[in-house]
This record gives sequence, structure tokens and C-alpha cells, in this order.
Amino acid sequence: MKHIQFDKTICGVDFLLNILQLEDIGRFELSDEIHTADFFQIVYVKKGHGYLYLNDSKMQVSDYTVFFISCNQKYQWVIDKETFDATILIFQEDFLNDFFADKYFTFRLHYFYQTHFPLKINLSETAFDAYLARLKEAKHELKNAKSDSVHLIRSILYYVLIQLNRVYTEQHGIACAISQDNTAYQFRKLVEQHILYKQRIEDYTEMMGISRITLNKVVKQHFNLTATDFIKSRLLFEIKMQLIHTHETIAEISNTYHFSEPNHLTRFFKNKTGLSPVQYRADYQNGSI
Repeated sequence: MKHIQFDKTICGVDFLLNILQLEDIGRFELSDEIHTADFFQIVYVKKGHGYLYLNDSKMQVSDYTVFFISCNQKYQWVIDKETFDATILIFQEDFLNDFFADKYFTFRLHYFYQTHFPLKINLSETAFDAYLARLKEAKHELKNAKSDSVHLIRSILYYVLIQLNRVYTEQHGIACAISQDNTAYQFRKLVEQHILYKQRIEDYTEMMGISRITLNKVVKQHFNLTATDFIKSRLLFEIKMQLIHTHETIAEISNTYHFSEPNHLTRFFKNKTGLSPVQYRADYQNGSI
């Protein structure tokens, strides 16, 4: 497995953001080995055939499709490189935090840190080309930076990210788009930070100083899941990643995620997936899932 770090020197300016065209993909190492990266990726596929293996999902690559890859997620492209035509927006979280002064901004976007819904959307040719036109404008500013380029890039990026979020929520039936109420996003961030040790709703209501009823209400409104289901979904995702990408035993994974006994992990996993952890790992390795 190869880990890619963001290289801001190829931008030509001191930004933690870049827009890669097809000729840049060699540097980006769009290969068929498993990768992780320390930046977010939004991949606009204009023409393409094959598959993107992302975390535990196998998603078909087709024309006018957009894929979302969060930091440190595991991904593998298995595509026809001769016909592949894509534009890739990449950025580190600090770029957004610096730009928008909002510590929850990436958590407001439903397609990042997402474990419940598919990490892709489909666009019409017209809509797809409109996005590319805006990215082309931002790329021009990166290559020909002026004193006010940062403001123009900020406005383009903000527009693109919010529009994508609207489309994502519509296509996947998520209850609402971005809200200024921080409660649900604070919860989401805390789950990302503490899922290894804290797996009960009471852990989070205590940290946030709110009631279970209030937390469930806002989480259901924003993510279409109860708070408990959100936590369990995130925990299930972590266990799947361990089963797929490590050789740890069930007992070792159980210990990592603080189950009192391995059979408790097995019961939890089977209840959520219909498969035992051992069967899930075997089925993934032989391509059955």
C-alpha cells in the first residue's frame, strides 16, 4: 500500500490545493495499486471504463461521474488508462479551514467522511462541463497567481463544493443540505476522532453537554440516521477496513475496538452484515462482495 503526500510545489503557488488535468495524472500516480493520501480528492471522470475500489466498495467508472475520496481512505483504480479522461480537484483540510474559518466545514459536506451512502454522483453532460469550466478558471488562477487570486479561488471552490453537496444529498435522499447549526457536525467530528474508544451515544452526549433526545433529533435531521446508528455505522466501517486491509485476527480487532470478547464483535458484525467477520474477509478476498 502506498501513501501519497500533498506536494504543493507542483501548484506554483503556496496553496494546499491543486487541479490536475490528464497530463498531470502521472505525477498523481493514478495506478492500480492500493493507495492512501493525506488530502481530499474529487475526481471528475469525463470518459472512463473500469472500477474504483474505495474502502470496501467496488464502484463502476463511467462517463460523467464524480467520485469523492476523503483523507487516508484506501482506494485502487482498475481502469482502461488509454481512454480515461478525468480532472481531479485535490486539497488538504487546512486549505478549507484557512479559507473558510469554519472548523466543521469538511464535516458539513455529506460526501466526506461518509460511510453510509455511495461516494459518487452522476451528472448530465451539461452539468459536468459547467463544473469543469469553473475548475479551469481556478487552475488558471493557480498558474497565473495575482494578489487577489486567493479570493477568486476561494469563491470558485466554495461554489463548487456547495453545489456538489446539493446534488449529493438529492441523489442519495439525505434529509437536508448544509446547516449553520453546528451540533450535528460537532458530533460527526467527535465520532471521527473517538470511534476507537467511544462507541456509545452517552459518550457523545456527555462530551457535548446535550440530551440524547436532542442529539438524535439533529443527527436524524442532518444525516438521516439516529445517533446510535451513525456510531454503529462508523464502527462497522472501521472493522471492515481492518478485515480487508490487515491480517489481524478477530481477537486482535476485537481488542483494538474494545469489545469485551471476540464473539461480541462477531455478533455485532453479523447482525449488521449477515456475515461473520471471517466469512466477510474470505468473500472479499475471493471477489464475492
